[in-house]
Amino acid sequence: MDVEKDPRDLEGQSTEYVDSAKLGAVEAVGDGSRWQRFKDSFKPADLRDQNLEGLSEVERAAIATANSPLNRSLKNRHIQMIAIGGSIGTGLFVGSGGSLSTGGPASLLIGFFLVGTMLFCTIHALGELTVRFPVAGSFATYATRFVDPAWGFAMGWNYVLQWIVAFPLELVAASMTIQFWKGDGNPAATVNPAAWVSVFYVLIVAINFFGAKGYGEAEFAFSLIKVIAVIGFIILGIVLTCGGGPHGGYIGGRYWHDPGAFAAGFKGLCSVFVNAAFAFSGTELVGLASAETQNPRKSLPKATKQVFWRILLFYIISLTIVGLLVPYNDPNLLSDSDVDIAASPFVIAIKNAGISGLPSVFNVVVLISVLSVGNSSVYASSRTIAALGAQRQAPRIFGYIDRAGRPLTGIVITAIFGLICFVCASDKQEDVFNWLLAISGLSSIFTWASVCFCHLRFRAGLKRQGRSTRELMFKSGVGYIGSIYGFCMNMLVLIAQFWTALFPVGESPSAEAFFEIYLAAPIVIVCYVGYKIWYRPPFVRAKDMDLDTGARQIDIDSLEQEIAEEREYIRSRGWLYRVYSFWC
Repeated sequence: MDVEKDPRDLEGQSTEYVDSAKLGAVEAVGDGSRWQRFKDSFKPADLRDQNLEGLSEVERAAIATANSPLNRSLKNRHIQMIAIGGSIGTGLFVGSGGSLSTGGPASLLIGFFLVGTMLFCTIHALGELTVRFPVAGSFATYATRFVDPAWGFAMGWNYVLQWIVAFPLELVAASMTIQFWKGDGNPAATVNPAAWVSVFYVLIVAINFFGAKGYGEAEFAFSLIKVIAVIGFIILGIVLTCGGGPHGGYIGGRYWHDPGAFAAGFKGLCSVFVNAAFAFSGTELVGLASAETQNPRKSLPKATKQVFWRILLFYIISLTIVGLLVPYNDPNLLSDSDVDIAASPFVIAIKNAGISGLPSVFNVVVLISVLSVGNSSVYASSRTIAALGAQRQAPRIFGYIDRAGRPLTGIVITAIFGLICFVCASDKQEDVFNWLLAISGLSSIFTWASVCFCHLRFRAGLKRQGRSTRELMFKSGVGYIGSIYGFCMNMLVLIAQFWTALFPVGESPSAEAFFEIYLAAPIVIVCYVGYKIWYRPPFVRAKDMDLDTGARQIDIDSLEQEIAEEREYIRSRGWLYRVYSFWC
């Protein structure tokens, strides 16, 4: 929402919001030295319009998050690369080894394929919502608007815990990846891990103090390296499978016959569901970044479509090759660490082929992946904290956003929590980090299920109020049915996780083992029930649903004309371009 007054004249008025681009222009030409302007950039910019005084808290929160002064500095290339490489990390490079060991190559492919189809539907639902409502902290905001404020509160804090816990975990994981070179006598591996943790901590916090642009540029570089590494492995894997490695000999489907395609039957497949969900976590960050995207109408639909290629190319094809090159009973696959590069099936495949040097290259890629997740942790948690503050579901100071568009309080809170990483110098670090990991273990599943349910509720609201999907700038490619499928699949993953947590594969049941896997569920339940009892918010009914507040204003006739012109242009380019535009 634009404000016509000079933003400086509004300082101290806590009830007005200022357009960030206009504010930035004023500050750029303002008086004072560069140092003074830098200091002024930390002053609050979350000024609100006095015209909002008659609105409800939910309506005020929606406008606050939709028109927050977060700088829309993420460009199309940032969004596309985050969409392609954002979720490529240790879950794929290392965690897939545990899935292969417990499930076998067939379970590995089936599990990742089913979770991938679920995520494809989920991201399409999220794409429709974020293009319509590109608001900060989208997951919690949508739950508050379309389901129940209590559920929005639970989902907001669930998402904060997922990423704020991941920050110190990834810092320690990054220091652990360097220990891979200890056997080579590399001096870097002899340095105290706490020293490396300090370096990575300062680096990631500094990147995020540059705002959305700092995050976007870092993720662009990180994702590009990860994408190149996966494509390189696929090419190498095809050559090795066909017998072109140093040791020679055609491999083909040998390991699917001996030791076999399945390692532990149906329970092994269920365990792969859980690991696949962990590997895909972070895909939804494209939706979170929508509030800081220059043109969500153009960039977000493309990013949504590219999820298909990420699932197919970077997961299904690469894991198919892994299953061909590494037998599930390979002893090197077993490791208690999620960042033990020696247990990565990618590295094992390279070593088994007799290729030297490449394992170190993949260790660098794993290190970059870990730092990428740490960078995303600060970005995601700080934005969600700011949204919770704007919705009065956290102290108001949590919603503080400065003139440079940084959710300053959220970044500071995440940075303080990240200091837990120095527990790595203690002999209790394993116990501490096991329970931290348990807190965020199921968070992404709850988030994805909530996104699908919010999309179903949004469509129900449109229908109940007699409105059409014509007014949507982007519609989910799998529609209402896709969200039903995505929601049901998420529920099945939660059930499968409950079963494998209660009766672990190859282990005896225990309360400690159960809660180390399923702790996130009772946390979500406590947050929801506690908020519901304390504030007693009503469930949002379809006929009362607010479908306009916080939406980017559009002219439906102009939008339909624009879409018709785009379709006509696509038709005029031939069938190859039509296929490309549909999938990309």
